[in-house]
Amino acid sequence: MKLPSNFAIILGAALVSALGFVASQQGAQAMADRLHDEAEAALAEAGTPQIDARFANRYGAPSRHPVLSGGETLDDPMRARAAQAVASISGVGGVSWVDGTVNAESGDRAFEPLHCQEDVDGLLRTRTIRFEEASTALVPASRMLLDEVANALKPCVGAIIAINGHTDKIGDETANVALSMDRARVVREALVRRGIPRDTLRARGLGSSEPVQGLTAEDPANRRIEFSVIRLEPLTPTPVDTPGPR
Repeated sequence: MKLPSNFAIILGAALVSALGFVASQQGAQAMADRLHDEAEAALAEAGTPQIDARFANRYGAPSRHPVLSGGETLDDPMRARAAQAVASISGVGGVSWVDGTVNAESGDRAFEPLHCQEDVDGLLRTRTIRFEEASTALVPASRMLLDEVANALKPCVGAIIAINGHTDKIGDETANVALSMDRARVVREALVRRGIPRDTLRARGLGSSEPVQGLTAEDPANRRIEFSVIRLEPLTPTPVDTPGPR
């Protein structure tokens, strides 16, 4: 039976798309496998072979953003050395730890806060960047708030802007840290689309470790994003996302 021409075209397009998706997934897995092998060698060379770099997102899909685990007995300088070793591999994106502790220091010195900090704090004093429950999807009102935050940050382009993701204490803390990091990265990408340079933004996932003062750790109001703006000259970009210290 001869298929109608329009149906045949649609069927052909769907088949091409499906084949393309399969090929892209295979390519992504090959990339993740390569990065894992290179990371394993880099960690061994750094003297931290007990640390594992997992190149997959929380859903198990291949990713170039590794999550490090292991090495719990190592001190912070060694953990930083391990993260920097992985971050230096070509093709690696943001590096994070499964427990949300500090990844790697960039060597940047601390500088005084800029006026942008006060502007952004003022915007977030009565409103909060919020997400759907257990999700990285921004609620509609938060998308509009991000427009205002981006406008407040633009006069200070050239500074380093830390995007700090927080959750409440409900659920597993490892999952909370991962979720807070994912949310911080969503906000980072939203700011990039609004004209803030990517190399000035640092995503940090803090889980439930820093509840809002005066609230219980389980309060939903702890699911929030906060910003820290510091002066930095010259700008020294780093591919390593750095959650807060232990």
